[in-house]
Amino acid sequence: MSQDNPITKAGHDAVQAELDHLIKEVREELKVTIGEARELGDLKENAEYHAAKEKQSQVEGRIAQLQGIIATAQVIDPATVSADRIVFGATVTILNVDTDESHTYQIVGESESDMKQGKISYNSPLGKALIGKEEGDTVIVRAPKGNIEYEVEEFEYK
Repeated sequence: MSQDNPITKAGHDAVQAELDHLIKEVREELKVTIGEARELGDLKENAEYHAAKEKQSQVEGRIAQLQGIIATAQVIDPATVSADRIVFGATVTILNVDTDESHTYQIVGESESDMKQGKISYNSPLGKALIGKEEGDTVIVRAPKGNIEYEVEEFEYK
């Protein structure tokens, strides 16, 4: 991939929505809050002013982070991918050989990975192990408690 930051279409849309919200709503609300706090007088002992400035700093940092993600993103729509092996964007069902439990994960960009939502980074140990595999293949992932063996049950692009 030509850029370092692949991201799914859904992940890109979510980042863009958060960025728009922070710029159009949160940033504007903070300007009003800081303006009102300034009018209260002495800024050295003005807790509302300092709290608003601290929040403004955090918001501006997050805006910069999101703008960086968008600027370097290579958007990939998994629905348009057609591959006979697992690649970025695949939704993969794997079987833990030891526990006989199946799990389904989508392989996504780092900025959108969320294990609770079944989204794993292509750069994670499991993501790296799955890339290039096909149905029936076995992968071994190093984990803190020892190696875990998985079998690829199926994968799709949706």
